[in-house]
Amino acid sequence: MKKETVFTNGRVVTRDSILDGTVRAVDGRIEEIAEVVSDAPGAIDFHGDYLLPGFVELHTDNLEKHFSPRPGVSWPAISAVVAHDAQIASSGITTVFDALAIGDLNPDSVRLLHLKRMAEAIDEARNRGVLRAEHMIHLRCEVSHPDVVNIFESYVDDSGVRLVSLMDHTPGQRQFAQLDKYKQYYQGKYGLTDEELEAFIVEKRRSQELYSAPHRSYLVEQCRDRGITMASHDDATEAHVDEAIEDGVAIAEFPTTLVAARKASKAGLGVLMGAPNVVLGGSHSGNVSAIELAQNGVLDILSSDYVPSSMVQGVFRLWSDGAVPSLPAAATAAVALVGG
Repeated sequence: MKKETVFTNGRVVTRDSILDGTVRAVDGRIEEIAEVVSDAPGAIDFHGDYLLPGFVELHTDNLEKHFSPRPGVSWPAISAVVAHDAQIASSGITTVFDALAIGDLNPDSVRLLHLKRMAEAIDEARNRGVLRAEHMIHLRCEVSHPDVVNIFESYVDDSGVRLVSLMDHTPGQRQFAQLDKYKQYYQGKYGLTDEELEAFIVEKRRSQELYSAPHRSYLVEQCRDRGITMASHDDATEAHVDEAIEDGVAIAEFPTTLVAARKASKAGLGVLMGAPNVVLGGSHSGNVSAIELAQNGVLDILSSDYVPSSMVQGVFRLWSDGAVPSLPAAATAAVALVGG
């Protein structure tokens, strides 16, 4: 028997307009959008509130918080995934690419500790049918990490892997071109002394020299062979974007300057920025504002990044601040509709 769901008396946000009326879905598929108020039994009355399409989240680290809610705590895996999923769904996200870090700057990172558990738990929860949102996997590949290739090979053939990002968080470039911001972030995150941080910076720059170029080349080749979509990460210069274009990436994640975003947009890459950047009015790393990119017409995709609820907040702030011409235009960024 088919299941019908009716949402009525809402301000329905479509790709092109806002309609006052009703949405009727059958077995989870929209069958009708009508500019009438329905009196069907069981219809869900929105009382004039907005009804938006489900959001598509391409890059979120939120799952990590549920696996390690406090330092030294390792939460049961399925419970962590289900709790993460509930937070995602309640934020209006219906498809999520869970970002799993392949390599990290900190060798003792809980990201590496929980990597296998997270990947397996996503698959198990999906197979059990206990998830509300559709979950895919996004492999975040730290190209300067010595073991990124070996770790990548362990996960790349998972059927859930749909996106790979190529990132390099070496100090003094890309996200952390401003070393004072780098020091503030990593000393706060890892509790390093000034001397320990200086040694940390020297070590990471050395790793970049040894590994970044060959690892990036290998990862690009593997993704091309498998038809996996690639994203660049924290592009700051036109040269960074040129490299991304040559590699065949489709998405420019979190460009740090207007120059890089414009270059990526002109080349047809989908420019993705964090909704927390929108909500807070700027970047915590001192980089370009997502609102500024939207005002310049070079913001295509929103990501909740580390705060799931920021997606819906970001959509409405883009609109209320006049950074985009309409609420449908803002909502389009949250459903990752790029290129017509």
